[in-house]
Amino acid sequence: MRTDRTPPTPLPTGAVGPPGDAAPPSLPSAPDQRPPAPGQNASGKTVSGQTASEEPAPGTVALCAFVAAISVALALALQLPAATTVFGLALFGLLHNVTELRYVLGRFGGVLAGPLLKLLLALCTGIVLCRAVPASELSRAAEICLAYGLLGLACRYGLRGRPMLLTGACAVLGLAAACSLANPAHHFVVLTHLHNLVPLLFLWEWSRQLARGRRLFRALQLVWVVVLPLLLLLGALDGLLAERSAETDRLSAAHTPPAWTDSPVALRFLAVFAFLQTMHYVVWVWFLPRYAPAATASFERRVPVLRGVRVWLLGLAGTVALAALFASDYATGKQLYAAVATYHAYLEFPVLLTLVLGLTAQAHTRAPTRTHADTHHTHRTHRPPPDDPHTADPRLRTSELRSGGGGTGPEPPPPDRPERDQREGRPTC
Repeated sequence: MRTDRTPPTPLPTGAVGPPGDAAPPSLPSAPDQRPPAPGQNASGKTVSGQTASEEPAPGTVALCAFVAAISVALALALQLPAATTVFGLALFGLLHNVTELRYVLGRFGGVLAGPLLKLLLALCTGIVLCRAVPASELSRAAEICLAYGLLGLACRYGLRGRPMLLTGACAVLGLAAACSLANPAHHFVVLTHLHNLVPLLFLWEWSRQLARGRRLFRALQLVWVVVLPLLLLLGALDGLLAERSAETDRLSAAHTPPAWTDSPVALRFLAVFAFLQTMHYVVWVWFLPRYAPAATASFERRVPVLRGVRVWLLGLAGTVALAALFASDYATGKQLYAAVATYHAYLEFPVLLTLVLGLTAQAHTRAPTRTHADTHHTHRTHRPPPDDPHTADPRLRTSELRSGGGGTGPEPPPPDRPERDQREGRPTC
């Protein structure tokens, strides 16, 4: 007995309901619905800021260049502490402001964004006004209060949902603010040196992505941030230190605790500042712009008007103007620079608190929480479109094949059949 039947149309690869007795092709597996771990993207790679991190790792040549920069900076700080401080500020002060802000806003855009950024900018602008007017006890007290207000705001953001830690942090900030208001001169000396130590935390965070050489890289940073300054302060390098002069005494006053301004220790503090300031510029002007391109790309997407070479032109233009002002009136130039540098110096504190509190991953790589609706939507987006006769509902396709003589095949149920049946008015038994 011969039965004429129309041969079934071959199904595309991966379709449900194979013709004839052919083995059913494997169904595409559903994507993993687990959210990525903090600090990783969907593929499991570490990310920084808003984009996946594919940073070039510093090779042997870069590490040797870093060692050479440390050696040169130390030699200049020992032999020419005053000149290194003044000329370094004139040549790289505003330029490193621009590149540092680009890195921080690019890599940690999840922290410095939205209402928090607006409040931080408002507080920083208040500090700018305090620095723009002639220095007085009132202006210094106002700057200290605004600075601790900024830190308190950063703690409130970083410790949301952790009331006990937030209460403890506020208590510590209150005690520190009282000490600063009682000793404003010590406050500003500590702030001056603390700013030069900031790159250690940023470099430490950046080095998490290094697959090899991470310990060596971090050890090198500890050498120039901790070991060498301690040796200088303890007098271990006094035999290489230049003699005191009127210029060094004048500059030492801003970088030495008041009790030691008339002692030989003042020259050591100036040498420490000159060394750390030079290395500060090395990090922000050379290393991170070279080895953190993802942060640059993220910033350029956020501020497209400052793409590419425009950032460097802006920094160089500011450098020329500041150098001319320094040449004509150093005191006025220093005051103007201190006011302009407020933004880059204080906007990094919320990020630093985030790093210290161990909340970096939650702050700038927080993965969105998947709801039941999101999971249901994911299943739908990976289901074949219903208007394609070859990829329609597997049950409908199987009945077509049975009625048409195209053979029978297994009927793999979709993972969300009860929900879809309920949506289409079918019984959900």
